[in-house]
Formats: sequence, C-alpha cells, structure tokens
Amino acid sequence: MAQKLKMFIGAAGLALLITVAIFAYNRFTAQENLSIYLTLSEEPDNAYDQRQRARDFALTDWDGNSLRFYDILAAGKPVILNFWASWCPACRNETPGFERVYRDRGGEVKFVMLNFTDGVRETVQTGQQYIEEGGFTLPVYFDTLLEGINTYGIRSLPSTIIIDSEGYIVAAMRGTLNEETLRFIVDFVVSYQ
Repeated sequence: MAQKLKMFIGAAGLALLITVAIFAYNRFTAQENLSIYLTLSEEPDNAYDQRQRARDFALTDWDGNSLRFYDILAAGKPVILNFWASWCPACRNETPGFERVYRDRGGEVKFVMLNFTDGVRETVQTGQQYIEEGGFTLPVYFDTLLEGINTYGIRSLPSTIIIDSEGYIVAAMRGTLNEETLRFIVDFVVSYQ
C-alpha cells in the first residue's frame, strides 16, 4: 500500500510539473500548440475526454524505406517519440540513458528516435555515423521531409512525446530527459495500459 501511495504521489507530482511547464510554455508563445494532457486516472473525466490522438507523419527507417508513424503505433504498445540531432549537445547527453532504458524495456515500449534530418546541418549519414560510433542499438528513424517536426510543432531539441498504447498523447517534454525520469515515465505508461 505504501509503495502504491509513493507511486501515486510521484505520478501526481510529475503531472503537476508537466502541466505547469506546458501552461507556461503555451502562455509565453505566440503560436498555437498541440494541447497535451497527462491522464492519471483510468476513470473517464474531463481531461480524459479531451485527450488528443497522436498525429501521423512520414518518416524513413535506417535502410531508407518510407513509412508512416501510424504503422509504428499499430503495434498497440506505448511509444516514446524522441526528436534529436547528432549536432545537439543535449541530445548527445540523453542518448546513453535512452539506450539503457531501451535495452531494459524495449520489449514493452516502442522507441522512435526521430532524427531532425534537415539536409543541411544534419543528414542521414551524420545521424547514422553518430549512432554507429556510439554503439547504440536504439531504433532510429529520419525526418527527411520534416513532417514530424512540423506536425508536432517541435521548436527545440531534444523533445520527447509520450504516447499510450491506444495512440493518445500522454505527455510532452522539451529538453534533456534523464534516465531516471525516462524510467519513471516508462513504468507509468506500461502500468496504465
């Protein structure tokens, strides 16, 4: 019982922190953003009814094959969608933690490491080179048409969007996501499937 209470308090604290961050971000930006909700209850309520479905976009896999994001969502597992680039220092800082969580929990959660492939500062080759040199095994995809970045209104890297097993957005975070927080998020989305 005490463990469940601690988990609930931690989840409520994370929800409050994310809500405040999203409110502040939306308050101080001129563009309208995708509304994001964190649902902590299994019971339908106002926030639950207003959940937003993840949006589809085109992406390219490691081998150059084109696919749609909805193809990945069709697996019915929660998805960690991370926007990154090899030139981004904060992205480089969080990649080893993502790798460790992926190795531990990749069977329960789909990881989509979406490279911001603008063709100028970042190319498929520079992204692949960074992954290979680091010995990372994360599933990497390339946003060569910049549809993912534009669809989700990403303005800074890294950014991470958490999607539940039903295809609804649970949370969105800007900036480096440390391994401990990522593990907490994975525990949360897996336990509330």
